[in-house]
Amino acid sequence: MNGTQLRYSFLDGADDGVAKAWLTEVHNGFEEWESLGIGLHFRPEDNSAESEIRITFADDGSWSYVGTDCLGISAEKATMNFGWDPTSPYGKATVRHEIGHSIGFCHEHQNPFAGIEWDEEKVYAYMAGPPNFWPRQTTYDNIIRKLSTDQVTGSQWDVASIMEYGFGPGLIKRPEAYQNGIPSPLKLSDPDKEYVRMWYPSLAPHMDELKPFQSAVLGLGSGEQANYEVVPDSSQKYQFGTFGHADVKMVLFEETEGENLRYVTGEDDSGEDRNGRFEVKLFKGRRYVLRVRMYSTWGSGNASVMYW
Repeated sequence: MNGTQLRYSFLDGADDGVAKAWLTEVHNGFEEWESLGIGLHFRPEDNSAESEIRITFADDGSWSYVGTDCLGISAEKATMNFGWDPTSPYGKATVRHEIGHSIGFCHEHQNPFAGIEWDEEKVYAYMAGPPNFWPRQTTYDNIIRKLSTDQVTGSQWDVASIMEYGFGPGLIKRPEAYQNGIPSPLKLSDPDKEYVRMWYPSLAPHMDELKPFQSAVLGLGSGEQANYEVVPDSSQKYQFGTFGHADVKMVLFEETEGENLRYVTGEDDSGEDRNGRFEVKLFKGRRYVLRVRMYSTWGSGNASVMYW
């Protein structure tokens, strides 16, 4: 959800004996993504159990879970790993690549619009060697398999994307222009920056207040988001819900010290024949923020949101 503050940490003990320069480069990677002026914020967290993104430096290749998949991983396990020196030019690119995964970016070479035809057996053999040492299934999942067209939005194929792998000669049959290979991209491309700003645009500081028993018309297109301030006048349980023909993701945050927003609860009704609902206890004198992101809407009339 745009506007989320994502906390990242080095899993307990993971940074023991790790060079300070390695840790600094990981911090730099998060800062670079955020410095693009996006609506997401990244904050280092000492307590790994309180972090959405948990990082290790195991000899296990470099990888990350994608987007909200991170939230389904138990708190004692990593959601991201760096398996080689992150301070080299390739290592720095790896840091940006894995952070891209954590905010929902998929592999660019798996773009269904790219039109890549692989020499599959050569690819399997190539990825079975250093530094990855991947089994066939991992290579299939991360390279050969094309994403479904209804799973992705973005570029036709940005060969300079930080989410693109570099490949040696002889692995790609078509397009012919890349039969001699693809150099490993070492920085965020212009389309990378364009799309992350599109998906997570900077948010206006002002929000309309959502009052109890007063519905607010969303008036959103697909991918757009509405944000509301919620200041309850009594401590009690409230229900939040949407109305109308729409699939939405709805998330409630509570403002904590330093104006940080902490996740409270959320609901995702996409793909289901119902409207989103959740019940939660709110406390008088505290400030909350409700964010509603539209997946799709149909039929006549506008969808709306209300709490009571």
